[in-house]
Amino acid sequence: MEVLATSVTASFSPQSAISSFYKNPNFATHQVSQWKSFHIRTIEAQLWSRQKYLGYTNRASKNDFSLKKISWFNKSCCAQCGFLLRSFGKLPKLRKYNSPQRVISHPEKFRQHVSVLFMPFVVGVMLVMSVSVDISKPARALTEENLIFLEAWRTIDRAYVDKNFNGQSWFRYRENALRSEPMNTREETYMAIRKMLATLDDPFTRFLEPEKLRNLRSGSQGALTGVGLSIGYPTQVKESSAGLVVISASPGGPAYRAGILSGDVILAIDDTSTENMGIYDAAERLQGAEGSSVALTIRSGSEVKNLALMREKVSLNPVTSRLCKLPGAGNDAPKIGYIKLTTFNQRASGAVKEAINNLRSGSVDAFVLDLRDNSGGLFPEGIEIAKIWLDKGVIVYICDSRGVRDIFDTDGSSALATSEPLAVLVNKGTASASEILAGALKDNKRATLFGEPTYGKGKIQSVFELSDGSGLVVTVARYETPAHTDIDKVGVIPDHPLPKSFPKDEEALCSCLQDPASACYVNKVQLFSR
Repeated sequence: MEVLATSVTASFSPQSAISSFYKNPNFATHQVSQWKSFHIRTIEAQLWSRQKYLGYTNRASKNDFSLKKISWFNKSCCAQCGFLLRSFGKLPKLRKYNSPQRVISHPEKFRQHVSVLFMPFVVGVMLVMSVSVDISKPARALTEENLIFLEAWRTIDRAYVDKNFNGQSWFRYRENALRSEPMNTREETYMAIRKMLATLDDPFTRFLEPEKLRNLRSGSQGALTGVGLSIGYPTQVKESSAGLVVISASPGGPAYRAGILSGDVILAIDDTSTENMGIYDAAERLQGAEGSSVALTIRSGSEVKNLALMREKVSLNPVTSRLCKLPGAGNDAPKIGYIKLTTFNQRASGAVKEAINNLRSGSVDAFVLDLRDNSGGLFPEGIEIAKIWLDKGVIVYICDSRGVRDIFDTDGSSALATSEPLAVLVNKGTASASEILAGALKDNKRATLFGEPTYGKGKIQSVFELSDGSGLVVTVARYETPAHTDIDKVGVIPDHPLPKSFPKDEEALCSCLQDPASACYVNKVQLFSR
C-alpha cells in the first residue's frame, strides 16, 4: 500500500545517527568512520579557541584543561565530539585576556560562560560515547542472520499501526533480542522473528517463510490448492464458539460441495484441535498437495460432523453474473443484473466492469451486488470497485493511533454505473475489503444493504518481502467508513434483513424473483427502488 509508506531524511548529526542506526543496521560502518577522520589536533584547537573566549590563557590552566588529562577521552571519542562541538553554532566574538587576574575579576561572567560551554559539552560527550558503545559493538558482530532479523524489526518499526507496540519499548526489544536470541541458523532466525511478532498480540501480523509467501501471492492472483475455505476468529467470545469460524466456502470447491456454510465452526483439522490454533496455522494445514486428503471436524448449529475432503486446485474466479427477467409484458419486463463477487484478487475490478457492460447490453434496469461470504482480499481492488459505482464521495478513511491518516475518495472519473438502483447483499461472511466496499456504498447512499451484520474486520494489512524471500504480513492501519464508523468487531449494519430462505446463487435468485409467492418477489420493491 503505497499511501502508507513514508520516507524521512535528515541532515547528518549525532542525533540522526542514533535514529539512522536503529532503522538501518548497515549504517554504522562508514558513517562512524567519517567521525573518526577528524584529527585530534583539530579537536584540541576547537576546544582551545573556547578557552581563549573564557580568558583562560595561562599555561597552568591550559594544562589542567588538556584533553590528555581526561583519561576516558580517547581519540575516537574526541573525533566524534569535535563534530558535536562544531554543531553548537557560532560563539560570540572572541576577546583576548592577557592575564589571569582579569578572569578572576569577573567570577560571575566566568561561571556563566562555563555553564554555557561545559554543560552541553559534557552532555554531548556522554551522548556520543553512548552512541559509540552501542553501535560499534553490534556493528562488528552482526551476522547475516542478525541482518535478516533486523530487517524484520525495522519493517515493523516503520509500518506497524500501533506505535506503542503493545506497550513495550521496541528499541529495547531489538537490543535484548540481539544479545539473547540464538540466530545461528535460518530456522533460529525465523523463530526469533515469530517470537518478536508474538509480543504485539496481533493475530493478523505474522511471518511467512518463502514458500508460504509464494502461496499467498498465488492466491491473490487467482488460484490455490486446498479445500476452498476462508476462516477467521469468532468475533464474540463465547464458550460455544471455541475454535475457528468459517467465513466463506469458495463456490464449487470441496468444502462448498460438502455443505460447509459460513458461520460453521472448525473444531479440529486432522484430529488436531483448533481451540488454540492460529488462523494462519490452520490455513496452512488446510492447504496441501493436490489429491491429498484432510479430515475436518465441523460444528454446524448443534450438529457435529466429521468430513474427509480431497484437496484440489481451487480457481478463484472473482465474478459470476446473470440477467434476470421479472414477470411482465414482453420486452418491457423489468430486468435485474445480478453480480456475485466472491473475492478481491487482481482480476476483481476488471471482472466487475466486464459484468456491468455485459448486463447493460441486455438493457438492465437495476443491479444486485452480492457480497455474501466474500472474505475480502486486496485493498486496492476494493477501492477501485467502489469507484465504479460512485460519482463522488469518500470511500474510506485510513486511521492510525493518532486518528485519520489518509483519505481515499473518488471524483467520478472511474465511474461506470452510478444511475441504476443498486442492492447490496451481505452476511457474516462478508469481511475486510468487502466491508470497505459495502460501507462506502451505504454511507454515500448509493446502495441499500440487505442481510445481516458483516464479519467486522476493521484493519488493513500489507505484505512486505524480506531480502531472503520470506515475508511479513503487517497490520498497517485501521479504517473507518465515510460516516466515520469503526466497524472492527462490529461489522457493517445492513438497512434491511433478508429471510433465511433467500437464495445464494444467480440461478436460484432468478427463479425466486419470478415466483410471486417467494421472498424475493415480496422484497422486490425494496430491493430495486433507488
